[in-house]
Amino acid sequence: MSRFATTATLALAVAASPAFAQSIKGTVLEPSPDNLRATWDNALVTLPSPTPGGAPVQAKMKDLPPVAGGPRPLVVFMHGSSGIAAFVKEYQAWLATRLGVASIAPDSLAIADRLTYQSPIDKPTYERVHTLRLAELRYAIDHAAALPWVDPARIVAAGTSEGAVPVARLDDPRPVARLIYAWSCEKNYFVDDDRTAIPRTTPVLAIIAAKDPYFSPLNPWNQGMAVSGTCTTALRDHSAATVVTLSTDKHTVVAFPEAQSLAGSFLERTLGLTGRPEPRP
Repeated sequence: MSRFATTATLALAVAASPAFAQSIKGTVLEPSPDNLRATWDNALVTLPSPTPGGAPVQAKMKDLPPVAGGPRPLVVFMHGSSGIAAFVKEYQAWLATRLGVASIAPDSLAIADRLTYQSPIDKPTYERVHTLRLAELRYAIDHAAALPWVDPARIVAAGTSEGAVPVARLDDPRPVARLIYAWSCEKNYFVDDDRTAIPRTTPVLAIIAAKDPYFSPLNPWNQGMAVSGTCTTALRDHSAATVVTLSTDKHTVVAFPEAQSLAGSFLERTLGLTGRPEPRP
């Protein structure tokens, strides 16, 4: 039976819904070999510090020096529509410092003339974005599994917002767990259909704001649709799924202390971490 938890942690006022403004820049959303290679070559790699108490090592994949040590667990993190923003770098640093876990964040915005947008836009374009992001995730898992310093049996797929959609839609049993932030796994203004394809026995932790300004029923763009604002329905038949709602109106929740505490415990359990640092670079 699935495990669903609701965590009320903050008492914040409901934020105003996102402004009704449409803006599209760029044209490219095709997952070509060159484009996928660009997302991988420019991916942000974060490794635990080689010295106790030191800062994590962060570098683009193409600039990463040789990594010493045996295979270790890895989180493949899919950024949101803002790209590898500061909070993504901080999240990866948290994984390295708190858990001793390496991570790779493919850079979708490294694609030349990559289409970017300000919501709301048309659904066909959104779905082209989601198709590209899913191809990026598949490419990243394929290439990460081939790295000599990565344990292919301990790869976790994680993502936030736009980047969480492919994590939910990936029909691949290789990731030993999934972390879904700021996505509700349901039909709304952002997708034609949820298309959640996570194997039913794969452990999943989904965390979203109860008053998410994009995916909750509070957003007028979702009017006329049966929107719950969480992944509960999509994951109801999963044997190891936990859905958590935080009582906030903030879209980006990865850095919330409650989210980090839950994610840390989830990763320790699913990756079999012992609390001791994994092999260092």
